[in-house]
Amino acid sequence: MQVFTLFEGSYSVDASKKFVPFNPEVDSPKDRPASLFISVQPFLVKINNLLLLLDTGLGYSNADGQLILHENIRKAGFDPEDVDYVLMSHLHYDHSGGMVHHHDGNMELSFPHATYVIQEGEWEAAFSSGSSSYHTEIFDFLQRNAQIQFIEGSGTLLEGIHYELTGAHCPYHQTFLLDDGTDKVFFGADVLPEHEELLRKFIAKYDFDGRKAMELREEYGKRAAAENWNCLFYHGKKKATGFVTYEDGAFKVV
Repeated sequence: MQVFTLFEGSYSVDASKKFVPFNPEVDSPKDRPASLFISVQPFLVKINNLLLLLDTGLGYSNADGQLILHENIRKAGFDPEDVDYVLMSHLHYDHSGGMVHHHDGNMELSFPHATYVIQEGEWEAAFSSGSSSYHTEIFDFLQRNAQIQFIEGSGTLLEGIHYELTGAHCPYHQTFLLDDGTDKVFFGADVLPEHEELLRKFIAKYDFDGRKAMELREEYGKRAAAENWNCLFYHGKKKATGFVTYEDGAFKVV
């Protein structure tokens, strides 16, 4: 199995839920009070002759109008049109914006030959919740133009591609475990967005059910240590991937 980190950038986000580029070498957190500071990095995985994309980032473009996500996929040695499946943990904008590409006033599918895999409950919640975290114009376009595969609960999509409905961050959030018989890769998305969240227990205000999210992080951390998972951290600032150890009641990520 091959794993590639597709770093889209670092951002600050406040109560307005707008993601503003943030360069820690130039910008000061003091100038952005009451903000969270995060990295955004989808992942590309080659497994069993399939090319998978795990979440799609914000969908921002570079100075040439090219999707940063596409640019990074090409740097990894692949063509964006060769992506077979786009596996969506949930549909908040920082994870789903890159499902489409806004270009010259138009919207187009970022991955026209891919199947977009989405929890059906999350899809319905995106339209009914009224939350600004969901940009429904993207989903309207997707519904008319993309191949979508709705799934429910937990199960197996294809050989070696397993999904688990977790809730916690939002009611229909899901995680993915990829297993090719040799390697195991875990994508915890916003239930396990950064490795630091394994190192300390806390209830986050940005989670739908913060206590459940905290409990899930510990549960997944212990499973990762026991089964030698390579964990992918979508919002990780210092580590994008890592293997977990658990000794004397404490986690380490290497």
